[in-house]
Amino acid sequence: MTVVQFPSYTYTKLGVFYYSRRVPRDLLHHYITGKVVMSLRTKSSIKALHVSQSITSKLNDYWLKLRLSEMDIPAGHLLVANAEGSNTGVLTISEARDLYVKLKSAGRSKSFSAAAQRYCSYVIKCLGDRSLDQYTSADGGKFRDWLIKKGMTSSSVKRVFNTVRAMVNLAVQELGLNVQNAFSRVYLPDNSDSVKRKPISFNGRKAIQAECESIDDDMRWLVALISDTGMRLSEAAGLLKTDLVLDGDVPYVFIKPHSWRPLKTVSSQRKVPLVGASYWAACRITEYTSSEFCFPRYASKTKLKSNSASAALNKWIKTIAGKDAVIHGFRHSVRDRLREVNAPTDLVDQV
Repeated sequence: MTVVQFPSYTYTKLGVFYYSRRVPRDLLHHYITGKVVMSLRTKSSIKALHVSQSITSKLNDYWLKLRLSEMDIPAGHLLVANAEGSNTGVLTISEARDLYVKLKSAGRSKSFSAAAQRYCSYVIKCLGDRSLDQYTSADGGKFRDWLIKKGMTSSSVKRVFNTVRAMVNLAVQELGLNVQNAFSRVYLPDNSDSVKRKPISFNGRKAIQAECESIDDDMRWLVALISDTGMRLSEAAGLLKTDLVLDGDVPYVFIKPHSWRPLKTVSSQRKVPLVGASYWAACRITEYTSSEFCFPRYASKTKLKSNSASAALNKWIKTIAGKDAVIHGFRHSVRDRLREVNAPTDLVDQV
């Protein structure tokens, strides 16, 4: 019995030979798929053998070039350019990231460090983990195009670049490096493709508030509390009951930083009056919540699960106010409502 042996990396389909080879794991970021597949346009096993061997040889050569291009320059510290002030081998983008996180993450949420790690990994996947002076403005443009090809919106691309620029700038300033920031003058597209959050309409707000009072549970208290205060979701979800001040002429919520929930900016610390549905929610929380936290479902002394809250609440809100409605829309609504009554600009900003 004769056993048919196909040439390496080939298979047949309707008698025609095809070449199929997996992309090495360390080079996957160069490809849009994990496998190289192509027709050899022949039904002859002899021709298929010669063509497949040629393709295999060319792929091996090309993959070797890709790997070498991502390697640090061997003995780079001995180059003449380094003797004239280059910093090759002194600080890489990953080391700049570590310095950035070390110096800037104090008092910030875990998402700050996670974002820095993630954005730096994008640079490394696209350009390699090089010394800072080994990146050029052309590399910055290549990185931009890579992010766009990855499917990011313009606003996301700008967010990544802002963080990467900050990493490099901080390293340059802290260590007195004589390098240019390759990511500082890269053209970035505008925000025309970004999705802008819309304010919750008057009817939508009233319908949501009515449902909150009807269902009357902790998730609806959270929505109602935000609806007439314009708080950020994380600000509301991380509140303590002692942050709700209900006695006195004007009940208010004191929004201040906590270890489990820092504020976005220093000026975000503020006192906001509790009125309407927000006052109703504050009263329900004070009366029926036994925990020291207003929303123990989402907050504890170790972490704040604002992403979980956002997903659950947005899904519910859309069933009442439409597919474009999200919890953050209340923040825009409160600003619009204050403008409609001609509230002073500085007061609007404070709220």
